[in-house]
Amino acid sequence: MQVKAKKYLGQHFLTDLNVAKRIADTVDVSAERNVLEIGPGMGVLTQFLLNKDKNLQVIEIDGESVDYLKQNFKTELADRIIFDDFLKFDIGELFNGEKFALIGNYPYNISSQIFFKVLDNKERIPFVSGMIQKEVAKRLASGPGNKDYGILSVLLQAYYDIEYLFTVPPGVFAPPPKVDSAVIIMKRNGVKELPCNEKLFKTVVKTAFNQRRKTLRNSLKPMMSEGFSTTDAIWNKRPEQLSVADFINLTLLFQ
Repeated sequence: MQVKAKKYLGQHFLTDLNVAKRIADTVDVSAERNVLEIGPGMGVLTQFLLNKDKNLQVIEIDGESVDYLKQNFKTELADRIIFDDFLKFDIGELFNGEKFALIGNYPYNISSQIFFKVLDNKERIPFVSGMIQKEVAKRLASGPGNKDYGILSVLLQAYYDIEYLFTVPPGVFAPPPKVDSAVIIMKRNGVKELPCNEKLFKTVVKTAFNQRRKTLRNSLKPMMSEGFSTTDAIWNKRPEQLSVADFINLTLLFQ
């Protein structure tokens, strides 16, 4: 039995076992015993995760893949498969409320949504690793002054240390995607909460980058009350020039 890749699910099945093992090995540096794999497909990554001393569960939205896993991993994955959509699934039901590491060969079409959900559950998910589109990986790991630096860069780096590990070419997938992929690691940093209103912080970051070619004085103008002062030099900058700390300080000006 083979699973047919479904375009609407963004499926590209990894076929290179060496790459799969390298991805699986990233969980060795996580202190978390609980591990959730998103989108196991035909289990190429799962088979290596099962060899780890971890409490593994997998979540899969594709019924055909679930049937494949049940047929080919009968003993190993017996009660560990969740047939559901990760984006809609209540992770409060996982691992008795304990923390867990997240790993996967993430579908390109929902990778950003996955990371936004990680942000919403950052206290439960201290470690994330896996494969995403190279362009997105560069965006997540980029620092200020880089053209790839953007909304997700700032929001994630406020709470996670992010490392770009290695690039993966299209030829190791079936079907091959039209772009390169990359493997990243995200480790929760020591920030428990930001020294500013976190909801407002997100709004400031998103508003600034939504018009990234404009200076902050212009892009954030809709958020300014009458008489709001923009004499400081920071207002002449564009969002990609600001660090996470700069955005925090900017947010404090609006509180």
